[in-house]
Amino acid sequence: MSRERLGANYWKLWIASAISNLGDGVRWTALPLLAASLTHDPARVAAIDFSASLPWFLFALPAGALVDRLDRRRVMVVSNVVRAAAMSLLAFFVLRELAPLFLLYAIAFCLGCAETMFDNAAQALMPRLVERAHLEKANGRLYAAELIANQFVGPPLGGFLFAIAMAVPFLLDAASFAIAAGLIVSLVGAFRVADRPDAVTKLRHDIGEGLRWLWAHRLLRTLAAFLGIQNMMSTACFSIFVLVSIEILGLSDAGYGLLLTSLAIGSFVGSVTVSPLSRKVGSGTTLFICLAVSAAAYLVVALSSNPVVTGIGIGVLGWPIVAWNVITVSLRQSIIPDRLLGRVNSVYRLMGWGTMPLGAALGGLLGRTLGLRSPFFVAAAAHALLAVVAIAAMSNAVLSRAREEAADPPA
Repeated sequence: MSRERLGANYWKLWIASAISNLGDGVRWTALPLLAASLTHDPARVAAIDFSASLPWFLFALPAGALVDRLDRRRVMVVSNVVRAAAMSLLAFFVLRELAPLFLLYAIAFCLGCAETMFDNAAQALMPRLVERAHLEKANGRLYAAELIANQFVGPPLGGFLFAIAMAVPFLLDAASFAIAAGLIVSLVGAFRVADRPDAVTKLRHDIGEGLRWLWAHRLLRTLAAFLGIQNMMSTACFSIFVLVSIEILGLSDAGYGLLLTSLAIGSFVGSVTVSPLSRKVGSGTTLFICLAVSAAAYLVVALSSNPVVTGIGIGVLGWPIVAWNVITVSLRQSIIPDRLLGRVNSVYRLMGWGTMPLGAALGGLLGRTLGLRSPFFVAAAAHALLAVVAIAAMSNAVLSRAREEAADPPA
């Protein structure tokens, strides 16, 4: 019954998302392992994440505006074709044993550019596939598929396949993008915004409108800044985590992939517990708990040399990551006007994700100068400070008032 209600288009997208996220999870493990096979310099390994996240800083704003003008299905298809070609090229050079670090950086940057377009288009496409009454269920099922494929199955599979043959994970990722592109091509319907009143405006006007709206909304601006700091710290830590796994914990390539699965376990727990907790204690209190738990988890990882203890710390860290996203994404969707959702979300992502290349650079610098544990100590301190600031900045009353004022958004 629910399958009919969501429709064939939705299930095509669901399958495409699950397949491509499996490839993402495999690559997320295999690419750092490939970099670590070429160098043990923390800064050079961290440059992989720097290259992959830099497009969010450079192109998030125009990407958000473009997907409001272009056919969103076509944007997603082209993005996946580009990513399939990039991964095929990388697999070819790995097979030939001709994959220097600069090629890894270029491939990661290319993937990041395509991702900025794909993610913005995918978020805007969903209301065209299912009725608004079923959006929450549709997004929840899509997120569950992404989580299982990307974090549960992908990382250990990536480590296992990399241990067998270095090129295999990248060939699988290329195939996943190609299959997903074929499924998205088959979506039936029109996916370009029709009768936009500002269709003749210049791109910078569209971008400026989104910038002004978010900057005028104090709560969302604050949440975006908090997210930026959190993502910067997370990238600083995970950009060199492969070296922590190999040099401090003494794990194999497959063991590294398995360790990353603990993050998925915590994330899954967060996805099913955040709503009951938020209803019981309030959204603001839940966000504070997220920051406090993150600080404790980073500290545990920083102090540990035991793979089991580290795995527990990483697993605990997965809970606040997902819980924070569930609450803040829902809040944005209830506050931002529909006509501005794509553009304001792109500005929000610029503030929240644009800090990731800075985090990668910071992680490499700290790992090289102060040791591989140092980024985790810094992340613990940063989240503890954010938790203190959050007490006043995003209380239950502040979030409730923002929802009540959503009918009269900032100019």
